[in-house]
Amino acid sequence: MTDAFAAEWLKLRTARSTWYCLGVVALIAGLMALPAWYSARLWDGLPPARRASMEVSSLPEQACWAAYLVMGVLGVLAITSEYSTGMIRATLTAVPRRRTALVAKAGVVAVVALAAGEATGFTVLAAARLIIGDRPIHGQETHLGRILMSGVVVMVFALVGLSVGALLRSTAGAIVVVAGLWHIVPVLVHLLPAPWSDRFGSLMPAALVEEIAGSGGQNSIYGAGLPPAAAVAVLVAYVVVPLGAAGIALERRDVP
Repeated sequence: MTDAFAAEWLKLRTARSTWYCLGVVALIAGLMALPAWYSARLWDGLPPARRASMEVSSLPEQACWAAYLVMGVLGVLAITSEYSTGMIRATLTAVPRRRTALVAKAGVVAVVALAAGEATGFTVLAAARLIIGDRPIHGQETHLGRILMSGVVVMVFALVGLSVGALLRSTAGAIVVVAGLWHIVPVLVHLLPAPWSDRFGSLMPAALVEEIAGSGGQNSIYGAGLPPAAAVAVLVAYVVVPLGAAGIALERRDVP
């Protein structure tokens, strides 16, 4: 297993797509300075009566939300690039136990995505605090638990992307599915009639972040969101179910 991890780490860090994805995440983190600067300038120009009602979405969480998709794409490319180039044959020749190969690849992708997600959240938090300063702008309060969990969900999306890529073996198809899970599915859930929109909404990754952090979710099945333990179980299922399906598919299908 150690050799399998080392091989997967070598492949991931030498792929240009990995650095492209990490570069996009770094760019997203850097661009968050613009809304922070604009918010500070806007707050300074408002009369005192309107300052109290000014609210801006949490910039670290917004940055991590964008990183969900980018790291999901990284997870897709980590497996589909091997199918497109035929390198999957060499991988499975070196590591004949297919589930071992998948676990090693998932472990490496998870570590990279988690590091990128946490770095994004806390870098944006530091930059926002530096730019906004002590201005009491609603939405920019420090919620370390939510920022930490947002980074974890970045890793979850990367593993979902890896799983979908292993199942479909198509880069374009897998990216479409990941993009749908990232944005289209939450929108469709929001359009459901009550109480189903709240019930399914409490299972969406953005709601799980708040529920696990103990700050409650806007979309909930119990009014204040899922209990933290239940939210953790749902988040684990987001990883285990697709990875399990990918492992079964990898064992049963022939290598192209």
